[in-house]
Amino acid sequence: MSTGTLLAIIIPIVVVLALAAVAVSLMMRRRHLRERFGPEYERTVEESDGRRAAERELREREKRHDSLDIKPLPPVSRDRYTREWSSVQQEFVDRPQDAVHDADRLVTSLMHDRGYPTEGFDQQMKDLSVEHGRTLEHYRAAHEVESLSTRSRATTEQLRGAMVHYRALFDELLSDGGRAQPARS
Repeated sequence: MSTGTLLAIIIPIVVVLALAAVAVSLMMRRRHLRERFGPEYERTVEESDGRRAAERELREREKRHDSLDIKPLPPVSRDRYTREWSSVQQEFVDRPQDAVHDADRLVTSLMHDRGYPTEGFDQQMKDLSVEHGRTLEHYRAAHEVESLSTRSRATTEQLRGAMVHYRALFDELLSDGGRAQPARS
């Protein structure tokens, strides 16, 4: 077999193998993002200019998150937050709007103590999405009701729902979401 014939066979095989490797790599990266971000993956794809832009955004969120010093709470802080949450729930009976505002502040304080930046709701959502993508809808819904409540437009049932939503994220943050980063030396 001549060198030319051999190259005519080998080059297409190498190209096909390279394309297959790239395709498998992209599929694995996409699967990783879907698993890590949960429902937030599809939401980001829908809000972006395409899947590639959304995946780039999600990878940027991962990089930012990895640079944060997210830490588990010490047991003393965990107990304090649990007591504060109980107090907020009791407050709901007599002052539901105040309780929802206090629940929002308590969740924000918990995020801060865990090491999440709290400089704005949109950034909070992006930072939380990396480890807590499955509970973000709870936070969105609660925050929306809290905003309605600020304008005195939320019904008691909406306020009750907001408390349930805040509780879902609160519990996950309090328990470290099952995936706290190891302590750094």
